Amino acid sequence: MALKVKAVEKLLKFSNDPNDKGEYRYVLSPDLYTALNQEKVIKEAAQRSGVMEGVMKACWDAAGQVIKAWATEGHSVAIPGLGTMRFGLRSKAVDKVEDVKAGLISTRRIIFTPSVALKDELKNTAIQITCIDRNGKEVKRVTSGDGGDIEDPENTQPSNGGGGQPSSDDPGEGD
Repeated sequence: MALKVKAVEKLLKFSNDPNDKGEYRYVLSPDLYTALNQEKVIKEAAQRSGVMEGVMKACWDAAGQVIKAWATEGHSVAIPGLGTMRFGLRSKAVDKVEDVKAGLISTRRIIFTPSVALKDELKNTAIQITCIDRNGKEVKRVTSGDGGDIEDPENTQPSNGGGGQPSSDDPGEGD
């Protein structure tokens, strides 16, 4: 399996100056498949586990309710095979205790921390990039040869796991 990415040539303007003609640059973005609905996921999980679909749906629903209930009580909740999930928030800091109030909260967040196994899976997954020029024509395909670094918002250092595959279409240009 591989993650699919598009690199589309787009005209970018780097200033608000109306005379700025801009420059063409290739912009990468994930080439997403359709979103899998819950019923399809439940059916697949039931087939893989040998459990009847109705039982799997009841377990799926119950697990979702438990995760939601415990997370809203302040717990970090394990999601089997994936990692942990918890709620958090962003807020402003103040000097004096008298200034502490709910209005300091700017956003509420859902924080997901992937498991080491999930990060390793991503690190070892090849990335296939399809380059498309400004006219919509495919001009190049590249397969990843990067080090497989994984962004970890809770750690300032990227985790370098290697595992990138050399480019099969363009040796030396897999970056």
